[in-house]
Amino acid sequence: MGEAGREGRLWRAVLGRDASFDGDFVYAVRTTGIYCRPSCPSRRPERARVVFFPRPDAAEKEGYRACLRCRPSGRGDGGPESTLTGVERVREVCRYIEDHPDTPPTLTALARHVGASPWHLQRSFKQITGVTPRQYADERRRARLKEQLKKGGSVTQAMYEAGYGSSSRLYEKADAGLGMTPKAYLRGGTGAAIRYTTTRSPMGLILVAATDKGICRIMRGTGETAMAAELKREFPSAQVRRDAVGLKAWAKVVAGIADGRKPHIDLPLDIRATAFQRRVWEALQSIPRGATRSYGEVARAIGKPKAARAVGAACGANPVALVIPCHRVVAGDGGLGGYGWGLERKKVLLDKERS
Repeated sequence: MGEAGREGRLWRAVLGRDASFDGDFVYAVRTTGIYCRPSCPSRRPERARVVFFPRPDAAEKEGYRACLRCRPSGRGDGGPESTLTGVERVREVCRYIEDHPDTPPTLTALARHVGASPWHLQRSFKQITGVTPRQYADERRRARLKEQLKKGGSVTQAMYEAGYGSSSRLYEKADAGLGMTPKAYLRGGTGAAIRYTTTRSPMGLILVAATDKGICRIMRGTGETAMAAELKREFPSAQVRRDAVGLKAWAKVVAGIADGRKPHIDLPLDIRATAFQRRVWEALQSIPRGATRSYGEVARAIGKPKAARAVGAACGANPVALVIPCHRVVAGDGGLGGYGWGLERKKVLLDKERS
């Protein structure tokens, strides 16, 4: 049988996930750098991206790494990675997640790959990166989606290239990171509807802006015209309009928070964030009304004890002040630290909450 005929036979075994060929050969995917058994349950690559090897060691000599799902190397749990240090483990996990965009490995599978227990891997990964392996995989998938959407083409094409297996999974997972639907992002935000209104408060004039999903921006200023113009610069391709009636209830709650009152409802949010910012903002929302935390305490609470400055940067990037209470984070020496709306307003707000 010629070379073309032999490879055709092997390829048919791969397409059929024929377990009877396991041990006879492995196939590797050039674009991911991973090799698998013929029976591997992972999504099948394009034929042009596949190369065949008679044995696992032959694939590894060419730089390919064993798949976590089908374990074609036959080394069992841990494998050669069991001597990795904590930082090396995290790097290997990140690399493996990058190489498996279609089917992110489970925590158990990742732990086996690097020779650690799931609990230890979860803990060390969060300490070093600030997020869990699952959150890291979600963020990387959203990043790939954005890159594909920016290249043009269809949403469907971008969806599969980014590793989303279905449109429902795409819209479920991606909207939170994009801040709008993938189709709207593809058009530069065109079609996204943002409504706003203003309200008087002890902090001055406040603008509250929202999409259909929730509040996306809160800002303070001296005039509605200037703040509306700033909102349009921030969302240049969106349809921005005033809606004093529709947003009256939410604006009233925000004004109440500015006056030190406890909100009577949980306001829905529609904000974009990195994985780190999201962890910081979640920690801020857990700070009790009338209490404060230092930047260092917040950093330790999210498993990043050396990231106090990064916590401060995340507070500064908070697009919905008051609802996400960045004013409750203070300096480690007891000072007020920073605040985008001014330290005097921060002091007044904290005093009101304490009383």
